Amino acid sequence: MGRVALFTLLGWLLAVPALMAGESVEQVIIKEYKFLPAEITVKVGTTIRWLNQEKRQYHSVWFEAAGDPEPDYFFPEESYERTFDKPGTYTYRCGPHDYMKGVVKVVE
Repeated sequence: MGRVALFTLLGWLLAVPALMAGESVEQVIIKEYKFLPAEITVKVGTTIRWLNQEKRQYHSVWFEAAGDPEPDYFFPEESYERTFDKPGTYTYRCGPHDYMKGVVKVVE
């Protein structure tokens, strides 16, 4: 099985429990020191999963502007999740790589 197919299958398997519970799960890929997509719009109640697809590098997803403490770093093939329960625009960055930035727009 190809690497892309394996990651796609893994992503679906990880999403099944949330989908069965009626939640929506969106995914942001971290690759080549970028959040892909860098901006995402989701509905209230959506969980976003950031999946690290770097070869060797660790990252974090830090909502610093919201006053959140920096979460633990996660390594290749690991992920970080956050559920968005309120509408708004949420900016974030990677703690160790402050030039990596992203935006989550949450709508009703």
